Amino acid sequence: MADMGAGQRTHSAAQGRLDHVRQWWRRAWDTPGYERRTLFLVLKSTLAATLAWVVSYYVLDAPSPAFAPFSAVLIMQVTVYQSLLQSLRYLGAVTVGVAMVAVLGFLGGPDLLTFVLVALVGLSIGRWPALGVQGTQVATGAFFAFSTYAAATSDTQKITQLGEIILLVLIGCGIGVIVNTTVAPPMRYRSAEQGIRSLSTALSELVNDIYPALREDDVDEERCRQWRQRAEQAGNQITQAREGFRTAEESLYFNPRRLLRRYRGRTSFEGYGAVLGALERSLYQVASLTRGLHQWQEEDGGGREGGESRHDDRAFLDDYADFLEALAKIGEVLGRLDEDTLAEQSRQLDRLADEAQEYCRNVTDGASRAGLPLADPARPYGVLVVESGRLMEEFRYACDVLQRYVDQEA
Repeated sequence: MADMGAGQRTHSAAQGRLDHVRQWWRRAWDTPGYERRTLFLVLKSTLAATLAWVVSYYVLDAPSPAFAPFSAVLIMQVTVYQSLLQSLRYLGAVTVGVAMVAVLGFLGGPDLLTFVLVALVGLSIGRWPALGVQGTQVATGAFFAFSTYAAATSDTQKITQLGEIILLVLIGCGIGVIVNTTVAPPMRYRSAEQGIRSLSTALSELVNDIYPALREDDVDEERCRQWRQRAEQAGNQITQAREGFRTAEESLYFNPRRLLRRYRGRTSFEGYGAVLGALERSLYQVASLTRGLHQWQEEDGGGREGGESRHDDRAFLDDYADFLEALAKIGEVLGRLDEDTLAEQSRQLDRLADEAQEYCRNVTDGASRAGLPLADPARPYGVLVVESGRLMEEFRYACDVLQRYVDQEA
């Protein structure tokens, strides 16, 4: 019986893995997402490596043909721009490493001391910032070149084989760039939208948690601490959004797909960049708001029942909850941002921004009418009023930028 149970579990696990593989291939076939991009990259890398091997092994009959396919795969970057940039850096790094071996080898010969110098100089040059992530290839290329140099039997053979290494790397890089440019070159303009969506969603979800608690007077120290942690952890999402935006910009550089009709009008992402910047600043301001609420609860002893009594702030907190709710609605629309429906969304955002502006004025006026101590650092009223103005300014700016972008495209 135990063996039967173990067999069933093994069979179920195998079936589960098989289903996972089927789902992965279905997603790759049906949707232009991560799976399809991964599949394209594998197939394109295979094609580039195969072409490089054919040229180096069958055409040139090189003694070390693997340099070409290795180089072709190494520089198959996400964007055409990165392929060009990294291929130039990689070629430069290998050339420096090979040239260094040629100089030190002819001066000192292929002995241990020469290898130590090759390693020391190669690793030092690899720290040069201009080479970026390809800096380690200086030492790698130097080590391969040194082994080739040491195995050669004549000076002519040494020079020929060292030069051949550079030629093979050049062939591999060239084939890799050509394949990446001509075979389904990656166009990632949607990455800019995805960055805005991720930040907008994070912001609206946080604000959606805050405003009901303010309205229902259900703010305590633990809840404020959680809000503060969530706001401060948004730094990773900001970094990811920025990386996605840079990828979207880079995908346009030297990309022949820009000539296609559906991509012809996209020459920059300035509008999306401005919106992304406004959302970043808004997240920092919400973080400041949550810090103020958290400090208030810590100093107030946990609420109206603990510590000294608070001012009559009920109407003010209701107005603030209304304002945050209006901002959350704007964030929800930005979280669904889609260039295909951007005209309609921009009109909706403009209307929501007008409503939020009215609620923002209610916050400022309500604080004045209630005589709240805005200058008291132990109370959050001043921070809340200041941050409401800043948040409104950023959201208004983001909505206006999108509206101008739509008008320009029209």
